[in-house]
Amino acid sequence: MPVWWRLVALGLQHVLAFYAGAVVMPLLVAQGLGLSAADTAALVNTALVACGVATLLQAVGLPGIGIRLPVVQGMSTAAVPSLVSVGVAAGGADAGLPTVFGAVIAAGAVLFLVAPVFGRLVRFFPPLVTGTIVTVVGVTLMAVAAGQVGGGDPGADGFGTPAQLGLAAVTLAVIVVLYRFAKGFVASVAVLLGLVAGTVAAALTGRADFSGIGDAAWFGVQAPLHYGAPRFDVMAVLAIVLVMVIIAVESVGQFFAIGEIAGREVDERGIARALRADGLATVASGLLNSFPTTVYSQNVGLLRLTRVTSRWIVAAAGVIMLVLGLVPKVGAVVAAMPPAVLGGATLVLFSTIAVVGVQILVKADLSDARNTVLVAASLGVGFLPTAYPQFAEHMPTRQLQVLFESGIMLGTLTAVALNLFFHHLRPPARTRTTRTRTARTRPGQDAPAEETGPAV
Repeated sequence: MPVWWRLVALGLQHVLAFYAGAVVMPLLVAQGLGLSAADTAALVNTALVACGVATLLQAVGLPGIGIRLPVVQGMSTAAVPSLVSVGVAAGGADAGLPTVFGAVIAAGAVLFLVAPVFGRLVRFFPPLVTGTIVTVVGVTLMAVAAGQVGGGDPGADGFGTPAQLGLAAVTLAVIVVLYRFAKGFVASVAVLLGLVAGTVAAALTGRADFSGIGDAAWFGVQAPLHYGAPRFDVMAVLAIVLVMVIIAVESVGQFFAIGEIAGREVDERGIARALRADGLATVASGLLNSFPTTVYSQNVGLLRLTRVTSRWIVAAAGVIMLVLGLVPKVGAVVAAMPPAVLGGATLVLFSTIAVVGVQILVKADLSDARNTVLVAASLGVGFLPTAYPQFAEHMPTRQLQVLFESGIMLGTLTAVALNLFFHHLRPPARTRTTRTRTARTRPGQDAPAEETGPAV
């Protein structure tokens, strides 16, 4: 365990890397349900608390629960469409939230119970598959980083202007220079220092808005089940269970990537413990008026860049998340960081994930044409939603729409299916007669003639 000041600095770096994605997810759900500004702010705070609880469960763990690796958990954006659909169908706004949280609690309980089943599937995730999945994650998330570099909102007038690109460039340049010339602790917090430098540059050019800091309260959090007792609607629960399955499949690849970076093999029991923690954290999230969590990819990239893989640093990040959730004014300071500044950092972090995937793929036999086709097809299919998100709009069901909105999920399913097809499915058994004739035939000899009756 590092000394306390290293824990705080390195933990804060993880929080800054994950913060934007963690707060965007509850904002999207709040907008979809038509919640008030006060409810929206409360959902953001409870999301941070839920992320802190989930991160501590993974990094520190309980008996039989938690992978005990440096895993940072954040809000899952893959769940947004289903959560909004469930909430709107239940009445929208505050009226729909008890049904939403009831579905989240039930889905988390289901994942907790079936976690050992996912653990037994580890043999279907060799380096060929896990490397492909991690590479798909990195390539897919590069588009997210590019959006942040431009300013966050592609529909805004100033998106992609030289000013936005300049802020991202300042952040990226500081990170690159520090990795080139700095050593020791300074090099390990290069991303944090880059974000600080980018924010200072934004403030000096009038592109950072700190007005929200004064409006935020010093302390406040919603009580558990603030919106009333959870309602358990069967169709709502099934919809969120499907989302949890998607999240679990995506997370498996991330767990393998973190194990690779940390130098610890992730086995069947490790996957089961990790998914139990995911399930338990999701149950806690529902009780805390929040949503499902998942492994955050940008923090996987940060682990690879810094090479600091102490799980206690991530545990410190979990504690900082709890503080941010309980002290809205502190969270408002972090929220004032412009998207372009975050984009300069995530451009490196997300691309580093793809590099980790390539490192894992080196262990696979890519001289085999089947393996090459598996990697190529998975990357291509996974890139479809990134290139043309409109594909999801034409899917006939909400479940297929959710699937085609996630390039990570499409690429993951393709890699797993092709691995089964190429390496696990056996060809049809031959007939008994054929097997008998083959057994009687010696190498270089013809098969014996069939007997047609006694000789005359």
